[in-house]
Amino acid sequence: MAKVILVVDDSATLRASAEYVLRAAGYRVIVAEDGMDGLKKLDELSRKNETVNMIITDVNMPNMDGIQFTRMVKSGPHSKAPVLILTTESQASKKMEGKAAGAAGWLVKPFEPDQLVTVVKKLAL
Repeated sequence: MAKVILVVDDSATLRASAEYVLRAAGYRVIVAEDGMDGLKKLDELSRKNETVNMIITDVNMPNMDGIQFTRMVKSGPHSKAPVLILTTESQASKKMEGKAAGAAGWLVKPFEPDQLVTVVKKLAL
């Protein structure tokens, strides 16, 4: 059974790109438009007794940003899932905030497909 990756980003283009790259690498991909939608998708997985092997999230999104989303994930039933932050943000202070929230890694957009797959292979449960 393929590992499940949740991609949370308000950019439809980024969601489609990440989904394409990860599906081609053999992963099952679920997409969400922002942190609130991401929590909803995680809740749907929980109700089906399914788990997510990894979460990839942007930082700057409407409704709930990626840092707050990461905090919520890390305090819920999917807390063991590694979170990779994939964002245009590159400041050290933002990276520290992400790490403090529970993120396992940080990649700056735009991403190289091979780099994304390599990081996912290392981090996904």
